Amino acid sequence: MALKDFAFKVVKKDKFARCGLIETHRGNINTPAFMPVGTQATVKACTIDDIKKTGSEIILSNTYHLMIRPGVNRIQSAGGLHNFMNCDLPILTDSGGFQVMSLSKLNKIDREKGAIFNSHVDGKKFFLSPEESIRIQLGLNSDIVMIMDECPRKSDDYKLIKNSMDLSLYWAERSKKAFGNNPHKALFGIVQGGLFKDLRIKSLVELIKIGFDGYAMGGLAVGESQKEMFNVLDDVKEHLPDEKPHYLMGVGTPSDIIGAVKRGIDMFDCVLPTRSGRTGLAFTWDGRLNIKNNKYQNDNTPLDVNCSNLSLNKYSKNYLNHLFNTNEILASMLLTLHNINFYQELMAAIRKNISKGTFDQFHDKYIDKL
Repeated sequence: MALKDFAFKVVKKDKFARCGLIETHRGNINTPAFMPVGTQATVKACTIDDIKKTGSEIILSNTYHLMIRPGVNRIQSAGGLHNFMNCDLPILTDSGGFQVMSLSKLNKIDREKGAIFNSHVDGKKFFLSPEESIRIQLGLNSDIVMIMDECPRKSDDYKLIKNSMDLSLYWAERSKKAFGNNPHKALFGIVQGGLFKDLRIKSLVELIKIGFDGYAMGGLAVGESQKEMFNVLDDVKEHLPDEKPHYLMGVGTPSDIIGAVKRGIDMFDCVLPTRSGRTGLAFTWDGRLNIKNNKYQNDNTPLDVNCSNLSLNKYSKNYLNHLFNTNEILASMLLTLHNINFYQELMAAIRKNISKGTFDQFHDKYIDKL
C-alpha cells in the first residue's frame, strides 16, 4: 500500500471549534489533539505503549535538547527518532527557538547565522540557523517539522516585537527552502507578533504567502495572562486558513485548551500533565488536587472512579499520597499516566461535543472548573 502524504480535513465545525483529521503515513490524528511531550526522546515516567493506551495519537519531541544530547548523528545511526525511542506514533519536533530563549546560559541572535548559544548542560557553544534546525529535524526523521523562529519574551515594546517578527518571517522563508521536497513529511509555519493584533495578522498573512502545511501560534505561554492569550487567538481566528491545521504551541491547562478550541485551535502540547504528575498535582473532572495533601491520607477512593483505562482507578488517593510522601518512583509513574489519560479524555469529550453541536455548553460548564 502506498504511503500517505500529510493531509488534513475538517470533519465537523461548531462555530470556530472544529473536529478534523490529520493523515500521515504513520497513522491518523483526530483533532483537536493533545500531544504528550517527549522532550528528550521519552515522555517522562511513561512507556510509549502506555502512552498509546491513553489514546494519544502523536507525541512531540525537542530539537534543542536532542541536538545537545545525544546529538542527531547518534539518533540517525539508530535509524531515526522513531527507532531510537521505539515509537511508531507520528512525532512532531519543535525547532528549538523557544528553548534558545528560555534555557541557554548565553545566547545571541544573528540575522544570517541564526542563534548562537551556550548549552544549558555544559556551556558548549552551538549554532542553530534555520537551515541547521531543518537539517536536524529531518535527520531525526520527524513527521511534522517546525520552522526556525525567534521566540521573544513577553514585551510591550512594539519595535522589539516587530523586529523579532520580521526576523522570524525571514527565517521562515529560509526554513521552507531548506525543507525542500520531503514526501510524507509536513512543515509548519509559526506566527509571531506578541500581543499586537496588527503584527500577528501580518505574520500570518506573510506565512500563508510562503505556504506551509499547518500554522502554529508561537510566542505565547511566555508569561501572558489567559485573557491576553485568548485575545491574540480572537485577533487571528478569522484569518487562519480553514483547510490547514492550527497549532497552539506550549499550551496548556485544560481551561486554556477548551478556550483555545473555541477559537479554532486544533493541536496542543504542554509539559503540564507530565510535570504535574511528578510533583503530585492531579487533573480531574472536578478540578485539580494535590495528592500530597494530608487530607488524602485516609481517602480510599480513586482519583477518578469512572476511569477504567490502564486500571488507574485501582489506586486510592490514600495509597498515592503514601507513595509521594515516601518519594517512591511509582508515584510519578501513576500520576503522570493519570494526567495524560485525563488530557486525552478531555480531547475526546471536546471532539464529541463539537460533533454533537454542543461545544458551547461544554465550554461554559468547564472553562472555569478545569
